Amino acid sequence: MLNKVEKYILSEIEKKGTLCFPLIDSENTLDSISIARKAENLGASGILVGGSSIHNQIELSEMISQIKSNIKIPVILFPGNITGISPNADAILFMSLLNSENPYFITGAQALGAMGIKKAGLEPLPTGYLIIGEGTTAWYVGYARGIPFNKLNLAVMYSLAAQYMGMRFLYLEAGSGANQNVSPEMVSAVKKYYEGVLIVGGGIRNAELAKKLSNAGANIIVVGTMIENDDKWEEKLSEIINSIKK
Repeated sequence: MLNKVEKYILSEIEKKGTLCFPLIDSENTLDSISIARKAENLGASGILVGGSSIHNQIELSEMISQIKSNIKIPVILFPGNITGISPNADAILFMSLLNSENPYFITGAQALGAMGIKKAGLEPLPTGYLIIGEGTTAWYVGYARGIPFNKLNLAVMYSLAAQYMGMRFLYLEAGSGANQNVSPEMVSAVKKYYEGVLIVGGGIRNAELAKKLSNAGANIIVVGTMIENDDKWEEKLSEIINSIKK
């Protein structure tokens, strides 16, 4: 049975085409409330909060409460570990890092966090998580055996495995601050077989690339580092959002 946030996401995809979810890293972002407000006004459909190295759950929960009191779109957790769980969010990407070499990131952390998610009433969004390439924080922390950017067939194989295991979301991740992005060719190859909601993130900094990924089949584009580091992020985020609409 689909719950509130998942139904909302599917409805937004039906209405708008490809969605944009800005990612706020609670470890690096100082003005999260302002960013969330501006992103919502520009047309973002949801806000992701999280990162690969969160360690202070109290600060995370306080940030999420403040963001939620200032916007109407869903706030969704993007956890790198069990420390990335907060009861104040609307939902959580319940992710399994399928190409990790450490079972902890495939099923261990998920088992440790599951009861807390249940008791908090968080809506879990079952998500297969794939690290593409190497050298990023997510790759390092998650002990990932990164899928090479040019090995489209490997991404397809993992995506089908995710689907057959009941994961209704799939996240292709190049990593925060990645120098290379997941290619439209890889997105197209995966979307040919994977039937769920396809999320693409890492290294997306302009409307031209976002449009290509959207045309290739991405359902959700995640933008994070550009918002943190670019003084013109509002203008660029607006261009990205407008470029991926139907």
